[in-house]
Amino acid sequence: MLVNAKEMLNRAKNSIYAVPQFNINNLEWTKYILERCNELDSPVILGVSEGAAKYMGGFKTVYNLVEGLIIDLNITIPVALHLDHGRSFESCKKAIDNGFTSVMIDGSSYSLEENIKITKEVVLYAHERNVTVEAEVGHIGGNEDGIEADIAYANLEDCIELVLKTGVDFLAPALGSVHGIYKGEPKIDTVKMKEIRDAIDIPLVLHGGTGIGDEIIKNSISSGICKININTELQIAWNKNIRKYVEDNKDVYDPRKIISAGEQAIKEVVKEKIKLFGSSSEA
Repeated sequence: MLVNAKEMLNRAKNSIYAVPQFNINNLEWTKYILERCNELDSPVILGVSEGAAKYMGGFKTVYNLVEGLIIDLNITIPVALHLDHGRSFESCKKAIDNGFTSVMIDGSSYSLEENIKITKEVVLYAHERNVTVEAEVGHIGGNEDGIEADIAYANLEDCIELVLKTGVDFLAPALGSVHGIYKGEPKIDTVKMKEIRDAIDIPLVLHGGTGIGDEIIKNSISSGICKININTELQIAWNKNIRKYVEDNKDVYDPRKIISAGEQAIKEVVKEKIKLFGSSSEA
């Protein structure tokens, strides 16, 4: 069922595991992710970037797609529909008004003062509608929807100030992770992560989960990370299987057969991450 992310992330915080956020890009990805998470009895956050929402037709289309699949597939696990990296109050409002149960307002490109102002505005609107809000402090590097950014590490005092002044539900402090493929070895600052965890007492989020080694992931979870975002790894696995199928089956033109060639690749990544994050009741 569609819920906001508060209960699932607080439970993860108290029991020291991480809820996966898998970003969706089409009907098939959404179906495969929901099926595997339901099978493994793991809560899941379906992340939708502004670019992905536009590609799929709009926020209402995405909501109807997810809601319909939950009903038709008899999905019984908690599912949050989350706007990933909302760039403005207007974008977050539109997602909320169209049924999203959680949003991220990314004010990290602004000054701390402006980040607090826009985050507070989103929190006030969202909480009146039982929607959870994620914010970012510092700046996560890499490429998100074609927008390149360098890492700007989060400052402990800035994290404390933003949380106290906005009432945000969970926080993504930039601590060395990047979107997309890492150039070199990831350097995640788990020491600062623990300091932030101890100071603000709300669930923390790790963006750019693709390419981070298992031990770093485990250390991050024990250091306060309760939500980990995965997107690029799904794309790479999907791409590899689809390309192989097309190469081996040059006469096939049925899009259903071509697209579904990526099903097992998607489901395998989802299974691996759920096991690593410890979010399954079967773990």
